[in-house]
Amino acid sequence: MRVLALLLVIAIPQLALAQPCTESLATLFERVSPTVVSIQALKINKAKPQRRFETVVGSGVVIERDGQVLTNAHVIDGAASLSVTFDSGTKTPARVLGMDTVTDLALLRLEATSPLPAARLGDSSALRVGDEVVAIGNPMGLEQTMTRGIVSGLNRILPGLAEQPMIQTDAPINPGNSGGPLVDRCGAVVGINTFISEEANSIGFALPINAAKAVLRDLRETGRVTRPWLGLHGREIDTHVSSLFRLPLAPGYLIEIVYDGSPAERAGVRGGTLSVVVQGEEYLVGGDILAAIEGTSVRTHQDYLAKVKTLRPGQRVRLTILRDGQRRELTLTVAERPRLPTDLVD
Repeated sequence: MRVLALLLVIAIPQLALAQPCTESLATLFERVSPTVVSIQALKINKAKPQRRFETVVGSGVVIERDGQVLTNAHVIDGAASLSVTFDSGTKTPARVLGMDTVTDLALLRLEATSPLPAARLGDSSALRVGDEVVAIGNPMGLEQTMTRGIVSGLNRILPGLAEQPMIQTDAPINPGNSGGPLVDRCGAVVGINTFISEEANSIGFALPINAAKAVLRDLRETGRVTRPWLGLHGREIDTHVSSLFRLPLAPGYLIEIVYDGSPAERAGVRGGTLSVVVQGEEYLVGGDILAAIEGTSVRTHQDYLAKVKTLRPGQRVRLTILRDGQRRELTLTVAERPRLPTDLVD
């Protein structure tokens, strides 16, 4: 009996922790919405003489009581001035502490005269498809709006955002929601709303909050995130896809693009030159096939990203490539990733 009682004492707290959050959505909104702000970014459009100035409106979320706010980089990029409107209607100036074009994330500092309500950051790695979430922000200029949905996909790789897997949700996300929080049922921020698909209904995307937390220190201390960069981009060619090409193409990581002036270009790596469409997918073929980096096999884009993350700018690394059926070794010096033309493209 004593053993049974002890087991019950141990099990009850665990069961309590496992219970889902049950507060109403109205209560959740009342608790979280004071941490959500509207951001107005005044930008100078040099390409339009008749419309020199334009105002971009987005959302943000206060993450520290001293006035630090997370939002999307594309909302504030190139802004001549920034102002933030609180839930109460009060406006205050803001300045950029740091910006990362890879994650489309920016960190702002507000001119707060007193401690602000701050949101609680959750754990996006604990999300499962089917979990209920809400998006809070300022869509279409409408202040403090909440929409409801579920996590409809995880680890989505999007065109133009191929370096960062995203959360997919069917919670309605509209222009103006950018930079606002995706919140779980317990009121914790699990993502930063980032991307709207114009080609489909009820599909939006958010940056996982764990990805944001991983770069916060760099944004606070240096204003940017230093990443290793080889200067190439490709995709996997497996045996099935290779058999569909009417070309001699070995399975592996097909190098499609080599950026001008990049370490890969200086090392002599070749990108694709011929566009081929296979089952609706466009491939740029004719380039090298990357087999390994420093002896570590590379077959998929995730393999490539995982290996590059272990490198550091200035490091000399050995690439093993396949060219015209022959195995070759090339050496290059890793650079710091610059801002690329595809970054922050709407």
